[in-house]
Amino acid sequence: MVSCFGLTQFLFSPIAGNLADKYGRKPMIVLGLGLFALSNLCAAIADNLWFLFLSRLIGGAGSAALVPSIMAYAADITTNEQRTKAMSYIGASMSSGFIIGPGVGGLLAEFGMRAPFFASACIGVLAMLGSMIVLPEPLSLETRLRRQQTNVKKPNVFVQLALSIKSRFFVLLFLVFALTFGLTHFEAIYPLYVVQSYGFTTLDIAILFTVCSLIGTVNQVVLTTRLILRFGEKATINYTLLLSSISLVFLLFSGNFWYVMFVTMMFFTCNNILRPTINTLLSKEAGEQQGFVAGMNNAYMSLGNIFGPMLAGILFDIQINLPYLFGAFVLLIAYFVSVKWIESKRAITSLEMS
Repeated sequence: MVSCFGLTQFLFSPIAGNLADKYGRKPMIVLGLGLFALSNLCAAIADNLWFLFLSRLIGGAGSAALVPSIMAYAADITTNEQRTKAMSYIGASMSSGFIIGPGVGGLLAEFGMRAPFFASACIGVLAMLGSMIVLPEPLSLETRLRRQQTNVKKPNVFVQLALSIKSRFFVLLFLVFALTFGLTHFEAIYPLYVVQSYGFTTLDIAILFTVCSLIGTVNQVVLTTRLILRFGEKATINYTLLLSSISLVFLLFSGNFWYVMFVTMMFFTCNNILRPTINTLLSKEAGEQQGFVAGMNNAYMSLGNIFGPMLAGILFDIQINLPYLFGAFVLLIAYFVSVKWIESKRAITSLEMS
């Protein structure tokens, strides 16, 4: 069920990004919210497993329309100096949703297992109507008409992925994949791991996720801009990638509750800082291709959402520590790739200046 959400998110992200460039950010945001509401309504009324799968497929398509358009919207209305803060706020709002959602869903489930889905559908409809009424379109009519008249046939998602490997965005897109892969690797088997390895209870896990997510979100808002001003975006990415890799390994060392809380908090904080920082760099590299690059960003993120949980489950069945060791390995590779990419960019800049 997790993977099928990522599948439609992956397939439709580049298409949605291109449509957002041509027809505007607002229509795609409204469409994404509408599909989100429809997905939750389908889950609420589902009476068999296949209908639940359908709801997840619709939700993935909604995410494909919504997330790239929001990222592109933020890039359209901000300067390069403001963009880091804007991306940080978007990341913080998403993280806050992940914190509040499970708790509210648990309370609503007391009124019936379908109640959380009905509530989410209502919230989606309200957000859609609110966007239709008050959200201005950032792209001018002239820009949209000019792009609509450009009859360049866009390749399909698989061709776009192949082309992205040769683009100047590829390293950043690979980092998006590695970051998402590491996060889903971490979250997919976290409850199973701490229960089987350390004997934690359901209450312990709920406290860990809620407290650590909340602290990670606060740290993101407080630290992201300051770290970037102090060290720069590229160095911030490198440091947090390395710390993310280390924290996954450190989780294996002790079952002390406070130690596990500290390591979990460190991982969430690094992840929360990484995402807006990478998104900011991507938006700066994109130029007028904000929608396309945001779509590819979402496509690489959905690949991480597809393969991260699946591989984590397979590795967990082989050996209980393997998911975190492999996740740390992937993040470490991303760190070395990032370092190498930054060195090459500096070398090119030095040559151009000379």
